[in-house]
Amino acid sequence: MNSTPVINQVFAGGLSLLKPEGQSTGMFKQRHNGLVRVALNGLVGDQHGDPRVHGGPEKAVHHYAAEHYPRLAEAFPDSAGQLLPGSLGENLSGQGLTELNVHIGDLIRVGTALLQVSQPRSPCWKINHRFEAEHMSMFVAKQRITGWYYRVIQPGIIQAGDHIELLERPNEWVSIDEFWQVQLSHRPVIEELLALAATKGLAEDWQRRLAERAKWLQKRVGEGG
Repeated sequence: MNSTPVINQVFAGGLSLLKPEGQSTGMFKQRHNGLVRVALNGLVGDQHGDPRVHGGPEKAVHHYAAEHYPRLAEAFPDSAGQLLPGSLGENLSGQGLTELNVHIGDLIRVGTALLQVSQPRSPCWKINHRFEAEHMSMFVAKQRITGWYYRVIQPGIIQAGDHIELLERPNEWVSIDEFWQVQLSHRPVIEELLALAATKGLAEDWQRRLAERAKWLQKRVGEGG
């Protein structure tokens, strides 16, 4: 991080219904202008529609780069009016941090809270429903503009305007973008998958999935597949 990025907006909120089927979702968050408390499981008052795949200690706080919204609006003009910071369900929005310069394991201070980058966000079908755009989640994934999650190392208080201070970077090569380049590769290099699985600070679920994929590929190579 060459200059000190700032959190421009903070979002949290309860559950709403997602059209057309009426699934429960926490994507429709409200902007908070004052102090917000961050607990081990995320921002106090924040909720998730499906706790099996959202929220929890390894996905406690979701950060999305505000500079991606013009790009999304250009790709999906019919949804441009809705594509504003906060609309992808993120908790933190700001400029200066993107998937290119945020690394797995980065330890940061925001306000009085200590957060660590644990994994990228995996975009799901709810994005398509939210904006009535059939291929938006696929676009977000292929362009590697997914956002990322933090685990909470030390609870604290944050608010819009807080600076983000990078305290530690244990992995120089594993940016969120580099993670996706390896993970999304049609023919990934086994050694790269194993190196990714061993990344310090990466969520255990991703460590397991990457190691299992590498093992499956090794077996295929051994069988001449």
